[in-house]
Amino acid sequence: MKRAYLIRHGRTEANERRLYCGSTDLPLSEAGRAGLERLRESMVYPKADGLRIYTTGLSRTEETLRLIWGELPHTELPELREMAFGAFEMRSYCDLRDTPEYRDWTSGDNEKKRCPGGESGEDMARRVVAAFQRLLLPEGDCLIVTHGGPIAAIMAHLFPQENRSRYDWQPHNGEGYRIDFDDMHSIFWGEIPTSGAELPVSSEK
Repeated sequence: MKRAYLIRHGRTEANERRLYCGSTDLPLSEAGRAGLERLRESMVYPKADGLRIYTTGLSRTEETLRLIWGELPHTELPELREMAFGAFEMRSYCDLRDTPEYRDWTSGDNEKKRCPGGESGEDMARRVVAAFQRLLLPEGDCLIVTHGGPIAAIMAHLFPQENRSRYDWQPHNGEGYRIDFDDMHSIFWGEIPTSGAELPVSSEK
């Protein structure tokens, strides 16, 4: 049996302003740091003892790791970063809605369409899932502090029978999932953090 924990970073200015933010290296906002502290005090996160720990190397994932678990040795994996939004980076729907490029991207299946100078949803999902699968090969459990899109892409890939889209799987800031594996096959998932010491089973594959 193997277990992986996926945690989304705390809130940033881009989250608060509803901006497309992938590659921009933003810190947590003041409200984001306060929100993580409230979660840490009122909820139960998994213990980090003995886990292999990863971030994406961006400030918002580094800060989230420190605020919840403290200063811990970890590995940075840029392959687990958020979707690259290209020309739409750090812009909002209101900024973009009247531009031909944005209208084209949002018409039809924008999971397949690439942002100008960036990725498509499918591009991001392939990149992230491939990196995540490599992380499962070494012995031991792992903790990954990453971004909403990558977490959702991993969950949609592992649990297709749930019929949830990438958007349905995206957790709130500071939250995420625990996943149990049997011989590399995902068998259970549960939401984290929890209100008690135990992590309840939420689904079976």
